[in-house]
Amino acid sequence: MNEENVMPVYLFIGFLEAGKTQFIQRTLESDNFNNGDKTLLLVCEEGVEEYDEDKFAELNVEMHVIEDMSELEPISLDKLVKKTGCDRIVLEYNGMWTINDLFQNTPDDWMIYQIMMFVDSTTFLSYNQNMRQLVVDKLNMCELVVFNRFDKNTMDKMEFHKIVRGVSRRTQIAYEYTDGTGEYDDIEDPLPFDVNADHIFVDDRDYALWYRDICEEQDKYDGKTVTIKVSARREPNFPKGIIALGRQVMTCCIEDIRFCWLVSEYDGAEGLPVSQPQWVNATFKVKIARHKLYRGKGPILCVQKLEPAEPPEQEVATFY
Repeated sequence: MNEENVMPVYLFIGFLEAGKTQFIQRTLESDNFNNGDKTLLLVCEEGVEEYDEDKFAELNVEMHVIEDMSELEPISLDKLVKKTGCDRIVLEYNGMWTINDLFQNTPDDWMIYQIMMFVDSTTFLSYNQNMRQLVVDKLNMCELVVFNRFDKNTMDKMEFHKIVRGVSRRTQIAYEYTDGTGEYDDIEDPLPFDVNADHIFVDDRDYALWYRDICEEQDKYDGKTVTIKVSARREPNFPKGIIALGRQVMTCCIEDIRFCWLVSEYDGAEGLPVSQPQWVNATFKVKIARHKLYRGKGPILCVQKLEPAEPPEQEVATFY
């Protein structure tokens, strides 16, 4: 799609009273953002903080409140865009709605330009414990998460950092402190295995971290040899000589468990029973190439050795 024909969307996510409204108001008033373009502000939840609508006329902003998820519907949203004649959209999203619901119910020409998440630090740990799936849903998509109302004297940055990194290694983290100052997170995240070694040995408990890392930064694994315990599968629809090596991974909850695997070239593929997974200690060399099972470029594991193995102590891999 030609970018000249898309509708830019700036998406602000987070739970109620997280600071989204205040930040959006400041953004709309900022000279860097307020360049004269007509902005449609879509508000999907109304908290205690209210917008200063008296300023919207001079800012060329028109606000529309979406009170129910059913109003997020492509035809209606397209009509709203045409009615307002907007050039861009700022969307304050309801924290209790999933990002996937948004993506499935917006016009095809809407393009997300930026996703920022705002969090009330005083309630975040409770949300993470009781609504983990919704927290993961937001952290998994945002480019930046801002922890507001962070008390440096009573709160541990590492506790918050680990929760974010358990979902995404790419999301930037920022803290807005109660004393009015702020800073970006500078905690380093060394991997629990030596990615610089020619031969990388991955412990059973670190499969999820390794899988995410090779998917996010695949080029650094090109040409490396890896040994890891995995489940080997051959499916009837696979091309000759191809198997899947992977494990069940749980991102946030039982309902979210899925088999995370990589295309693997194995000379003995036809010797494996179809649709009967087997635990193995696998040693393979990684090459980055295109493959039809990826529908593009990805890590291909060139198997050197498969040895039967006992299941790991924890068969479902996690990020913790």
